[in-house]
Amino acid sequence: MKTFITGATGFVGSAVLRQLIKAGHSVRALVRPKSNRQNLAGLPVETITGDLTDQASLDRAIAGCSTLFHVAANYRLWVPNPQEIYETNVIGTRNIMLAAANAGVTRIVYTSSVATLGLTRDGSPADENTPVSLTDMISPYKRSKFMAEAEVKQLVEEQGLPVVIVNPSSPVGPRDIKPTPTGRMIIDAASGRMPAYVDTGINLVHVDDVAIGHLLAWERGVIGERYVLGAVNMTLKEILTELAAITGRRPPWIRLPHSLVLPIAYLTEAWAWTTGGNEPLITRVGVRLAKKKMFFSAEKAGLVLGFRPRPIQTALLDAVDWFRQHGYLH
Repeated sequence: MKTFITGATGFVGSAVLRQLIKAGHSVRALVRPKSNRQNLAGLPVETITGDLTDQASLDRAIAGCSTLFHVAANYRLWVPNPQEIYETNVIGTRNIMLAAANAGVTRIVYTSSVATLGLTRDGSPADENTPVSLTDMISPYKRSKFMAEAEVKQLVEEQGLPVVIVNPSSPVGPRDIKPTPTGRMIIDAASGRMPAYVDTGINLVHVDDVAIGHLLAWERGVIGERYVLGAVNMTLKEILTELAAITGRRPPWIRLPHSLVLPIAYLTEAWAWTTGGNEPLITRVGVRLAKKKMFFSAEKAGLVLGFRPRPIQTALLDAVDWFRQHGYLH
């Protein structure tokens, strides 16, 4: 029997794919017709063309598989048409879960995000039980992931779907080909284009540790439960200082108030709309998110799954090395 994976061409998905192969799984990967297949090069994986919004293609693709890792997601903080995010993350998630149910899949790991979790008032690390509601989600991405996780939980409760949920924090490391918003920050900092910072913070984790956490959830996770996969809570200044040490550059020295950055976000978004270009470096959503430190605890994953992430300095070094080797740093 095969293991089916979505999102294998992407950042987290390609890391999960490599761990599955390493663990001896025979893997079939769902690939969209126009996907960049760079992250699949040289790997012993069967590919099948389909789309999360096409139920028939999913039913065909997953037939004969006993395990599903649903990693695919549309992860963007800014997008001209937010409906694209909902179609992939909400409708697509329900579609693949129903396809798995119809195929008799016996074990599913669903990749959610810490974006679906609540934040504490005092800035202390939040966890799987921190209170939160849909009204707390302040971007299409966060709302879509919250809604998708709710769909999964409903299928677990009503149909007994055998799903374990993982909530990665902000992964960093190799093969971030797009790159992700966190990867773009690393590129800009490593290239000397971020002399200033705002007072915010996130939880970082090596992408390969996130992948290992997926397999641990498959092996040891409790159906219907969710597990934060994170490593270290760091302020943005701490992250930029660490990157400066890795690259031999000067650490950031200018602290910008959020009120100053917001007008810049409006301008960069307006430029992106006008030019039809890529996601702007600074977005209004990003500024709003930065007003709170997004710190999380992975204690539950450590206790239940045996999740033990490596030092974050290794993750940042691996990310910088990969970006440098592949021509992202200028």
